[in-house]
Amino acid sequence: MIKFPAQPRLILAALISAAFLSACEQPQSDEKKKEEPNTAFESTYQAHSHHPVLIENATVLTAAGDRIDNGSVLFKDGKIVAVGTDIETPADDNLEVIDAQDKWVTPGLIDVHSHLGVYPSPGVDSAADGNEMTAPVTAEVWAEHSVWPHDPQFELALAGGVTSMQILPGSANLIGGRTVTLKNVPARSVMEMKFPGAPHGLKMACGENPKRVYGNKGRSPMTRMANIAGFRDAWIKAADYKKQWEDYENGEGNGKAPKRDLQMETLAGVLKGEILIHNHCYRADEMALMMEIAEEFDFQISTFHHAVESYKIADKLAENNVCSALWSDWWGFKQEAFDMVPENVALVEKAGACAIVHSDSPTGIQHLNKDAAKSMASGNAMGMNITPEKAIEWITINPAKSMGIGEQTGTLEAGKMADIVLWDGNPFSVYTKAEKVFIDGALMYDRHDEKYQPVSDFQLGQYDFEVKAQEGGAQ
Repeated sequence: MIKFPAQPRLILAALISAAFLSACEQPQSDEKKKEEPNTAFESTYQAHSHHPVLIENATVLTAAGDRIDNGSVLFKDGKIVAVGTDIETPADDNLEVIDAQDKWVTPGLIDVHSHLGVYPSPGVDSAADGNEMTAPVTAEVWAEHSVWPHDPQFELALAGGVTSMQILPGSANLIGGRTVTLKNVPARSVMEMKFPGAPHGLKMACGENPKRVYGNKGRSPMTRMANIAGFRDAWIKAADYKKQWEDYENGEGNGKAPKRDLQMETLAGVLKGEILIHNHCYRADEMALMMEIAEEFDFQISTFHHAVESYKIADKLAENNVCSALWSDWWGFKQEAFDMVPENVALVEKAGACAIVHSDSPTGIQHLNKDAAKSMASGNAMGMNITPEKAIEWITINPAKSMGIGEQTGTLEAGKMADIVLWDGNPFSVYTKAEKVFIDGALMYDRHDEKYQPVSDFQLGQYDFEVKAQEGGAQ
């Protein structure tokens, strides 16, 4: 025990007492703390730094309607500076000039429908965190709270040119929870991948999935009419919850704040236009019914996913400003996916509706450009004359718009994020590979440089371990 002389002990006691009284007499510090914004679950993404880059002599697909032959793209400080044919080379010692003769440049690819991180590899039950199959409505769950950032499938998607993606909960439930939009960068937590400012989406599912999951348990819904009743019941409750909070904020009612309800907060967010609807729905008649529900409760459906029968109601989708996220040729794996045509994407495009090519697959996400190529070929076989400068929109700006990030990324235009892919040929050729991938202007992948071929933490050292095990040297 340390002993102080009497006088210093008195001085020390006086200082402690004064500090205590001072803290008690200054409650404004606590009030100030309470006024600080709550940043829980906000993005902490930080773009990587990189020197300025000028790509020259490329075929450039801007996804803004233009194809530029012998074009150039200049970017620095994370943003696109200029796109065109007459860009003057800046006087900058740090500038890297890439001669892209015979190569193509596009915006970074965007997948509107992915389950990477929530259904990671290895695909084992203990890591399958994408489907909360406990109730028909689980609007309270957020996909980001299941995302494992070390899923090695993220790096494979990056090698395929994917710079951003939306991660969704599964489709077992009528309302399955919130989606999250990610930048495809190595990270320690999902918040370091979360796209800054991107709105949440809400995953909904109609048709066979919810009626199969719950009907097989002898629970509701077990019919399509119960599906619709379940949706309407949830939105009635959400509208009431929203009004309770509006009354409280307007000084009406008893002046007491309503009790927070995580499920209702999400649904009310949709009704306020803050959260976007992403609706798993295959059949045309069910998509039409979902648009009726949207009209009844005054919200907007952003996108129907999978939507193999969109071609039947493409005009209605255009009128209602609803996108369709589609495959090029998946069909027939269940009854509601049977009436598919390979021209689906092209027919939606022809009607003036928003067409998107998506994956819903850890393998398909590596080949979005090839799926778009197949859809383009199917349309052209019908005489539609779809060009590469149109098809690139299906995997860049259209998904960006449907996810609420079209103002930040999705096209090669000055001021936008420098999310860019340099391809070693026409990206709609089966022989073409992504050569370099930039995210916010930083080189994140280079097919010819191992320094820019990221490996997840989960995979580090595994190759050496496997080799030693094969040689009998692993312990």
